[in-house]
Amino acid sequence: MTVQLVIFDCDGVLVDSEPIAVRIDVAVLHDVGLPLSKAEVIDRFVGRSPRVMLEAIEAHLGHPLPGNWGERYGHLYWDAFEAELTAVDGIQAALEQISLPSCVASSSEPDSLRHKLELTGLYERFAGRIFSASEVANGKPAPDLFLYAAEQMGVDPPDCVVVEDSRYGVQAARAAGMDVVGYAGGLTPAAVLEGPRTVVFESMRELPELIHAWAQR
Repeated sequence: MTVQLVIFDCDGVLVDSEPIAVRIDVAVLHDVGLPLSKAEVIDRFVGRSPRVMLEAIEAHLGHPLPGNWGERYGHLYWDAFEAELTAVDGIQAALEQISLPSCVASSSEPDSLRHKLELTGLYERFAGRIFSASEVANGKPAPDLFLYAAEQMGVDPPDCVVVEDSRYGVQAARAAGMDVVGYAGGLTPAAVLEGPRTVVFESMRELPELIHAWAQR
């Protein structure tokens, strides 16, 4: 294997959005009658597309949500990101040290994805190389998004390394036939990320060396 592409997840890897989003998820779910704890939200939804949470809510309620669902709750996430969002600690310096081609493959919707990357000053670094789960049939843990990103970048899946921080993202990368560096410095414990073809780390300051070491294997 020769590493030709590094694929970055966004939430929890590039931007520290997950603590904010989970906090609001808990409140929104409680409001619609589906009370879940923070731990349950992390286990069920972190790393997955918004569509998955929507489907879970509709299954619980037994009927589709109204058309104004997005208008009613979407601003809570948008406003909180505007006020609180930062880049993941150490990621900007790490990116400066990684010279391999790279892209972003995220479960977030395109508008939200761009918004978060712009707020943290990372959008221009990846502009034109940002892919969303809305562009494929199946989100994580299916491999579709990572395979799509590799195809768009003109790289074979075995020549890709994915930087992920969630259970479902790591599963998706493995299913795509890609190796993984799993970031355990966020909400998902290291034990959940560990497994085949995966190296787990806890500080973004370690990432450049890990990527370099993987490229030399």
